[in-house]
Amino acid sequence: MATTKAGTSARLAKLRQLMEERKVHVYIIPSEDSHSSEYIAECDARREFISGFTGSAGCAVVTLQAAALATDGRYFNQAAKELDDNWTLLKQGLQDVPTWQEWAAEQAAGGKTVAVDPTLLPGPAAKTLADQIRKAGGHDLLPLDENLVDVVWADGRPSRSRQPVTVLPDEVAGKSVRSKIADLQQELAKKSCPGFFVSMLDEVAWLFNLRGSDIPYNPVFFSYAIVTPNAAVLYIDESKLNKTSIAHLTANDVQVKPYDAFFADIHSDYKAKNEPSAKATPSSFLMSNRGSWALHRALGGEGSVEETRSPVGDAKAIKNDVELEGFRACHVRDGAALIEYFAWLEDQLVAQKATLDEVQAADKLEELRSKKQHFVGLSFPTISSTGPNAAIIHYQPEKGKCATIDPASVYLCDSGAQYLDGTTDTTRTLHFGNPTEAEKEAYTLVLKGVISLDTAVFPKGTTGFALDCLARQHLWKTGLDYRHGTGHGVGSYLNVHEGPIGIGTRIQYTEVPLAPGNVLSNEPGYYKDGHFGIRIENIMMVKEVKTEQCFGDKPFLGFEHVTMVPYCQRMINTSLLTSVEKKWINEYNAEVLEKTKGFFADDKLTTAWLVRETQPIA
Repeated sequence: MATTKAGTSARLAKLRQLMEERKVHVYIIPSEDSHSSEYIAECDARREFISGFTGSAGCAVVTLQAAALATDGRYFNQAAKELDDNWTLLKQGLQDVPTWQEWAAEQAAGGKTVAVDPTLLPGPAAKTLADQIRKAGGHDLLPLDENLVDVVWADGRPSRSRQPVTVLPDEVAGKSVRSKIADLQQELAKKSCPGFFVSMLDEVAWLFNLRGSDIPYNPVFFSYAIVTPNAAVLYIDESKLNKTSIAHLTANDVQVKPYDAFFADIHSDYKAKNEPSAKATPSSFLMSNRGSWALHRALGGEGSVEETRSPVGDAKAIKNDVELEGFRACHVRDGAALIEYFAWLEDQLVAQKATLDEVQAADKLEELRSKKQHFVGLSFPTISSTGPNAAIIHYQPEKGKCATIDPASVYLCDSGAQYLDGTTDTTRTLHFGNPTEAEKEAYTLVLKGVISLDTAVFPKGTTGFALDCLARQHLWKTGLDYRHGTGHGVGSYLNVHEGPIGIGTRIQYTEVPLAPGNVLSNEPGYYKDGHFGIRIENIMMVKEVKTEQCFGDKPFLGFEHVTMVPYCQRMINTSLLTSVEKKWINEYNAEVLEKTKGFFADDKLTTAWLVRETQPIA
């Protein structure tokens, strides 16, 4: 399976040789690319290459004598299995475990030099890290324009995709490019701001109603953009543009320049207009606080630019009516694919006594999804996990090295797809035999958390940070919990993980209140290492709700769920449910049955499974 240890000794030796030659004592290798992408192209997987850890989140720090890999609770189990003896695992969030920044600063004590590729670290993060290094007695953080891992990886490093971009029609996007740019220009005018630099790939794709395939599972393309009060410029590899996309951009008055000209244009056209002052003024250019340190430095450094939460990201997170209807529609089709898959899988394992491994099962699910209208591809690698593997939160099975699905064990499937009209992400945990009482109890407590969050009503101004405990409360009462967030924003035919909103304990979830049009996941879980894992995930849309009273004349909000897949009846301990929770489950099941049964008019096997799994519970 994908949790085989990698041998990193030779790679680390080459990296350390380069570090010594450049008088670098500590070298930082982030997970992200130069656009702060969570999911990256193969050519940008530097941290994975140097450490052997394949998870999507984490940071590697290498000194001349040691190496550390920091990651969060989703990946503790996986990282422990993948890292070889060269590495120390820093379990972020645990008591007395240093952050990677603290660890790096400690290694810098005594005047040592810490270096990083400045394109891979956001500007605010670089400033904070530099302060920590100085306080620990280290030298200033060094921006090293040459990426040392790329030098080590010279042989065999994948090349970037050259696939063309496609136009997302206005009738699918719900809003024209011209309107989106005009809205952004209005925001700039309010702040007397001369321009905004768009560096996040999903923000560029959304702003210009374009989609690409440069990063697996994420329909984005390598690009930058600059929007001023009078113009919009897209920086992109022009070979990716065909006659249709060129006509689309021309019709919306978008100027096109080569991707590689972005930083040169900053120096020649923008830096001179943006001379640094003691403090950034309202007339400073804006850039996202997730924009790279390299971009910050190119604009003149401290005082020359205002870093802010991206107004494009904020606008993108509020889906319009067309996008919301797309979410409803694609989740019905996607739910039908999952229902057919689970019926097929149970029949294969139980009735046919077939032997299937985790990858074979995942491949079947993709095949079923691919037949649905508007299907483009998966939204992330399918997590198809049996027994103990289900306890690895972001487990990814590998062909030829994965487990055979055991019908007598818990099976967890977390999967999603990209459709032209929306992005899906659904998790269901099933059992094809007789689950233990402990498994049933854990499953039911997780399901109660799903229901508590789904039915929440809260005043306008409430954040996802405040709502997180609703999903955990039932687990907490028995001393259980989970080491991941409860919900993340979801893009509309874009990245399956989308900011700035979310539900969890991360400090950034205190910054932006939930608002009508937000789309989020609802996914509590529980994981018993070495035994089983449980997660249930629905996608929800924030909406305004009517209440009897209206305290403080504030609107109240709630959720509308769009995921249409039943829960596993044999995993539910009904004695742990209230009458209100049972009513919610029965109403949900009735909705799933009504909306999906038409897909299986000639499919007796799937229909029988669907009817059984949506029967009312008493």
